[in-house]
Amino acid sequence: MKKLTLLLFCFLPVISHAQLLKGLITEKSGTPIDGVTVSLLHADSTVAVQMAKNGFFSFSQPLKGNYMLLANAVGYKSIKKNINLPIDSIVVVMFAEDKTLEQVTVSASKPTIIRKIDRVIFNVENSIVASGATVWEALGKAPGVQTRFDGGVTANGKGVMIYMDDKPLRLSGEDLAAYLRSLPSDNIARIEIIANPTAKYDAQGGAVINIISKKPKGDGYNVIFSGGYTQATYGSYNPGIVFNYRKNKLNLYGNYGYSNRKKDHTETEYIIFDAPQNYSDWRNEKSGIRAGDANSYKIGADYNLTDKQVIGILVNGYNGTSSRPNNIVTNIFNNHVTVADSVLHTQNLSDGKVNQYSFNLNYKIKLDTIGKSINIDVDYVPYQNTNNQQVNTYSTLNNGNLLQDNYHIFTPSSQNIDIYSAKLDYTDKIWKKWTLESGLKYSSIHTRNGFDFYNNPATGPVLIENRSDRFEYAENISAIYASLAGDVGKWSFEGGLRGEYTLTNGQSHVLNTNNQNNYFKLFPTLFVVYKINKDHEMSLTYNSRINRPEYWRLNPFKSYTSPYSYLEGNPALQPAFIYSGELGYTYKQQYNISFFLRRVVNYFSNITVQDNTSKLFYDTQRNLNLSQQMGFSASFPVKPTSWWEINNDAQASYRQEKSGYLQARYDYHVWGIYLSSNHAFTLNKAQGLKAELSAWYSSPTVQGIYKLAQLYDVSAGIRKTLLKGKGTIRFAVNDIFYGNAYRINVDYENQKNGFYEKNDTRNATLSFSYRLGGNPTAARKRSSASEEEKKRTQ
Repeated sequence: MKKLTLLLFCFLPVISHAQLLKGLITEKSGTPIDGVTVSLLHADSTVAVQMAKNGFFSFSQPLKGNYMLLANAVGYKSIKKNINLPIDSIVVVMFAEDKTLEQVTVSASKPTIIRKIDRVIFNVENSIVASGATVWEALGKAPGVQTRFDGGVTANGKGVMIYMDDKPLRLSGEDLAAYLRSLPSDNIARIEIIANPTAKYDAQGGAVINIISKKPKGDGYNVIFSGGYTQATYGSYNPGIVFNYRKNKLNLYGNYGYSNRKKDHTETEYIIFDAPQNYSDWRNEKSGIRAGDANSYKIGADYNLTDKQVIGILVNGYNGTSSRPNNIVTNIFNNHVTVADSVLHTQNLSDGKVNQYSFNLNYKIKLDTIGKSINIDVDYVPYQNTNNQQVNTYSTLNNGNLLQDNYHIFTPSSQNIDIYSAKLDYTDKIWKKWTLESGLKYSSIHTRNGFDFYNNPATGPVLIENRSDRFEYAENISAIYASLAGDVGKWSFEGGLRGEYTLTNGQSHVLNTNNQNNYFKLFPTLFVVYKINKDHEMSLTYNSRINRPEYWRLNPFKSYTSPYSYLEGNPALQPAFIYSGELGYTYKQQYNISFFLRRVVNYFSNITVQDNTSKLFYDTQRNLNLSQQMGFSASFPVKPTSWWEINNDAQASYRQEKSGYLQARYDYHVWGIYLSSNHAFTLNKAQGLKAELSAWYSSPTVQGIYKLAQLYDVSAGIRKTLLKGKGTIRFAVNDIFYGNAYRINVDYENQKNGFYEKNDTRNATLSFSYRLGGNPTAARKRSSASEEEKKRTQ
């Protein structure tokens, strides 16, 4: 068998001439070694990094000149080999390491940012400002990614689906942010930003962000301990652990993270009610705390039934509590006077609890040695969310006298979601050079929501039945997909088609409404790459996708934050459809520029409505007509010296927002830019001392009728390795100039309102991590059946 492997390798250049450099890593006996980290260096700069599969590796870039090839693997001596490209193939023989694990030295590390044709990889463990805190903070440091105060996430201006180890997170909004804050970023190996997902991915979401956990690899046990303390207005902390045990055919792995967070929250809001003979200016000053505790955990097991079959189980859990006390002082100025006529004093206390579990069963079989395989996943995801809110309001005149319009309510609510899903994926090689991927998937979701409205006078709570409700929502999605990828000379192709049939039904018991919907849609994808020569490459991508509303957006309940303001969902909300095209150019596999066009039809958003007569102000959901954007993006790494690496990103775009809204229409046009620069400094290589400076800027833009002000962030950090490379201590300061605070204004027809919100984003973090055992690597990728549903829960 060993001779056969070597014989096949000798003919590899003939079989796949599209790759310039092919390699095989073996032991002295000729047995291929799996999982070897192979790095290609040129002039002290890392050109490419790859992990060998069954001993094989390949670098597609057609380079010439003198290079150094590095090979590293736990239990083997590191190999350094000088090579002169171009050559067809190379065999590298590694020898067992006689020294203890504590003495193994990794000669090269992965770059912080790696760019590929279909994704950008952000190696969190190499970023000082991203590691040591929480995954939520690390996500905001990834190139092109922006996180919002309300838990929203965008990547290069696109809405996203968040995955964890190829399985979507069934959380959204503030629950998503709370969950990711419960995970130490030291548990994460990398974040993948997939701007144009292939047909294999569910059609949900404009882009995909895949967060890959660390999973120590190697026989025996491996453990990583970490912990961080963050000081803002208040202190927060987040310890965590990652573990792995591997022996023979069994591999056990998991992690645990705990977070205790307390953040200051302030907001200044204005609403101008301008009606005939009735002008009123309301100024709200909100101050409060967002606090909570969370436990997140994962445990999994893989068992190799044979050399070609593996079965695995995976259990994820998240249990969190939250507390949000707020004090709101509203000064009311009537008829353009400069002194407030009256003042509203509101105390709003909201306490919540979330429990989410995910159970996954996976089976995979390799049917041959060239790539034919079958993968089966079955998932069950139960989710529960409860929230109790109390609102107490009293009014005073400008002289301090108390008015008799006190308002006291108690509104408990609950949400229960059950998600069942199963999928089958089949991969095959056609003519030994074309890869076929196809599959089936079915998911069933059932949500049950309860909301009770109590008047809460001094005599005790009284249930108001016509303001309470029960809402049930069911959704079933059947999907089928196929994609084909391969090379023809200088051309590389990948084309796919995904079809999804959706059936939904939402019922409100009190409102007596029944919203049903069913539709079948096709989602094509196309990727074309043309290699002009060794330095120049052109690419073309196109895909269409869908954005289904999160379940909480469909919920019609009215959640009051004061007597004059509330939030509500819309059970009649329809999905939005996304169409994206991109033309790109790459120079020397490092410098990229692309021109893009994105169009979102029937997109949905939260909108604010103010009634200028009744002085009522509320936030609801609705479908709008059109949002489209065109522009270009560029990335250009720079290495001024051997100790200074720079990664730069820039995007300029022209955006149009157009729709009918409140008996009128708007048609906004705006230019925007996004700039990002990350600087990594090696201060003392021998002592493992490094520093990092990162900054980004986002210009003013629009979203529907909302006008968003500029945002920016400047962060810095320093890191040092300790204890023979097993320990790492980090110190980072984030949002130094407090530029990541949101300012939004509305000036449309008779709607005039806005707010300025600060969320304690300026902070300092001190963290430490320690590793026992071998080097950490990414977890085995397992894409569960429940692909799109995680992101849409609340």
